[in-house]
Amino acid sequence: DPDCAEQASPPDLELLHDPEDELLCAELLDLVRATLGKAPLGARRCSRLLMPAQLAAQVRTELLRLACSEPCGLRGALLDLCVEHGKACHDVGHIAVDPAVVPTFQLTLVLRLDCRLWPKIQGLFSSGPAFTPGFSQSLKLSTGFRVIKKKLYSSEQLLIEEC
Repeated sequence: DPDCAEQASPPDLELLHDPEDELLCAELLDLVRATLGKAPLGARRCSRLLMPAQLAAQVRTELLRLACSEPCGLRGALLDLCVEHGKACHDVGHIAVDPAVVPTFQLTLVLRLDCRLWPKIQGLFSSGPAFTPGFSQSLKLSTGFRVIKKKLYSSEQLLIEEC
């Protein structure tokens, strides 16, 4: 009945979330933090990228929202991690959320460095002189990010979410 359809409200996104996905997302964010903790951001140099709690919460919400329409949920995701610096985007890692599941979609999470740190890191992404072995520097990420979703089983266009 068309009149009934107009009165029905859209389903609450919280109701669509799978409790397994909630747990899996927490584990995924731990893996993302670990990957960021040893990010290769330049020639022979590693930096520890710090993910603020607010950023982690926003990423968690976005990942769960993008996964809820997928046949395998978050388990079917491939996650590419990138850090944006100016016009350049540096690849810092790739994660198969559940290696036992054939991936159904690919997410590219593009994180940004906190722009207030720019004067401190100007040489970070260049291939300058080598540093002492084991040198590490902590850098904080901004709370802004972008997620690009690509369905691997469909010819649909890319979905780009700016947060």
